[in-house]
Amino acid sequence: MEMEHINENTIRVMIGSDDLAERGITFLDLLGNHREIESFFYSILEEVDIEDEFKSSEAVTFQVLPKNDGLELFISKNLTQEDLNRFSDSNDFETNDLDQLIRQQILASQGTVESADTGRLRVFKLKDFEDMIELASYSFLNEAWSDLYQYDKEYYLQIYFDPEIYGETSISDVVAEVLEYAEDTQVTPEFLEEYGNLLMQKDAIEITRSYFV
Repeated sequence: MEMEHINENTIRVMIGSDDLAERGITFLDLLGNHREIESFFYSILEEVDIEDEFKSSEAVTFQVLPKNDGLELFISKNLTQEDLNRFSDSNDFETNDLDQLIRQQILASQGTVESADTGRLRVFKLKDFEDMIELASYSFLNEAWSDLYQYDKEYYLQIYFDPEIYGETSISDVVAEVLEYAEDTQVTPEFLEEYGNLLMQKDAIEITRSYFV
């Protein structure tokens, strides 16, 4: 993990996937879990703020940007009210934009978006919501990250298979089971993020199971 003081009020920290692994964390662990994200950012602050210059500040703000296979974290203190408003509108860890950054880094940590085309990130079209309920009644997707979208009155299930949990053979087997209740589609993750209506995020299978099974 690399760190530098931009000025007396800002520290820049480069966080790579290796840095997360050393702490027993993955980008997938942070996705959608703002409490975990906040705890992680403050743990980074504990490491880099050796002289306690930032921890003693009443207002510490975190700004996150994607960088190669990691995240670029800016930790700032003593901001003006105008700066605070700007951060709260778009850049602090409470915004949904951070989820999108983390999704990008999940893919980047596996190579590129092309890696997803080999099967780690898949989109399936459901005939109706009953098929989603049927899928949720089985356990073979319990370890997968899943989002449920709706576009043009159709339902789409986006599934990310963590290669640390699912090997290539296992992914093929699970996809074959999913295709018994859904079908392949040319709709891409990028299209759904741009035009689809996100109904359930990250744990769509578990959410559906909790409410409908």
